[in-house]
Formats: sequence, C-alpha cells, structure tokens
Amino acid sequence: MTLLDLWLSRSIPMCLLLQSLVLMALCFPSASMCPKGCMCQRDPHLHGLNVTCSQSRLKEIPPSLPVDTVLLRLDHNQIGAVPDQAFHGLRLLRELNLSYNAVETLGEGAFSGIEGTLQVLDLSHNRITSVHKDAFARLKARIIVDDNPWHCDCALQQAIGGMAHNHEAAARVLCRSSELRDQEGRPFLAVDTDLCNLAKRTTDYAMLVTMFGWFAMVISYVVYYVRQNQEDARRHLEYLKSLPSKPKKPDEADDISTVV
Repeated sequence: MTLLDLWLSRSIPMCLLLQSLVLMALCFPSASMCPKGCMCQRDPHLHGLNVTCSQSRLKEIPPSLPVDTVLLRLDHNQIGAVPDQAFHGLRLLRELNLSYNAVETLGEGAFSGIEGTLQVLDLSHNRITSVHKDAFARLKARIIVDDNPWHCDCALQQAIGGMAHNHEAAARVLCRSSELRDQEGRPFLAVDTDLCNLAKRTTDYAMLVTMFGWFAMVISYVVYYVRQNQEDARRHLEYLKSLPSKPKKPDEADDISTVV
C-alpha cells in the first residue's frame, strides 16, 4: 500500500464524519440555541426552525428564541402577558400559536417586528378582555381570537376596524361585557353604535354633571351666606331696640320750661 492509498483511506472516513456532523448541526440545533423546555427541529422546506414549547408550564415568553424560528408553538401554558417587542428579531416567523394561555391584554407593540412575515396568529382560549387600538393594525396574518372574554369598547372597535382583511376573526368576537348593556353576549359586529362617540358623550355628560354640581354648591353657599347675614342683622336690630332709652339731661328740661 502506497502512502497515497494510506492517506486516502484515512481522509475519506474523516470527510464522511465531518459531513455527518455538519448535517446534524443543521438538522438538530444545539441545546444552547433552543429555549429550556422547548424542542427545536429544523424544517428543510421552510429553511428555519420549528420551535415547540407546548405544555411546558411556561409563565412568560422565552427571552432567547432562535432568530431563524419559522413556527413557534407556545400553546397550553400559563403565559399571562405578551410584552412589547416580545418577538422582535424573529424576521422569519410565519406561525405563532399562543392559544390556551392566560393572556389578558395586548399592547400596541405586542407583535412588533413580525408584521411582514406572520401568516397565522392563534390567540384563542385566553383571557383577553381588551387590546390596544393598534395591536393588529399592521398584521396581515390570519388571526384566531375565539373564546376570549372580550370587553367591547372604543379601543376594541378601533382594533377590529383595522382587521378588515380578517372579517372571519372579527365575526367570532363575542362581547362578554360592553359599554352597552344590550350588547352583552352578542357578536361584536352586531354593535352598530359608535362606541368611541359614546365614550365621548359619556365624558361630556360627566363633565356637565360635575360643573352643575359645582354651580349648585356655589349658589347654595351664596344663599346661605346672605341668609346668615340677614339673621345676624335682624338680631343686632332687636338688640338695639331692647336697649333702654337715654334719660334727658336736667339742663335740657330747664330750657324747655323757659321756652314755655
């Protein structure tokens, strides 16, 4: 066996080993990249990672998600909030599943940074009562919002207005509570009242009632002050009348006699 044959016999297995390690690194990301309690698997068709954190008893969104995540499952956890820019940097994210959690509200920047790529957003079976009016404004994704205890108010009406391309999602929003009592339990799209103007009118009425209350208080004080002064003047006059008349001086009596 020549030296060349010997070198080739040793280098070929090494090349195969290196190739296998590269493939494993691509298909199975290192543990340091994958959040604790999650499973990460590379999707060769989407050229990114499928990150599954379902049923992991998470109480918050993992802070260090792989930047090449394309599918993120956070369902069936105990996540109570979605901070602003929680997914910022996940520029390849296409599907986000947050169903069956304890989210109560959504801020303006909850989905900041993923508006251009996100295709599906599942928020069903949470505790969402209110959202910022611009929470969904820039999203083009299909949004699922079933089974949330929505409070139908001005902000929600504005948020739904920004989901014109998501008519199906808007149709599934049911008012658990509402600014209008007769709308409770009804689909939000059945609300034909401008809740923003209603809120403004309610504020105007409250200001009017407050101003009337202050005005009535001032009038009452003036009336009380006048009556109190009148009473004091009456008592003073009675006191003066009760005083004995002044006796005449002797000189004045003599003068009168002389005149007579």
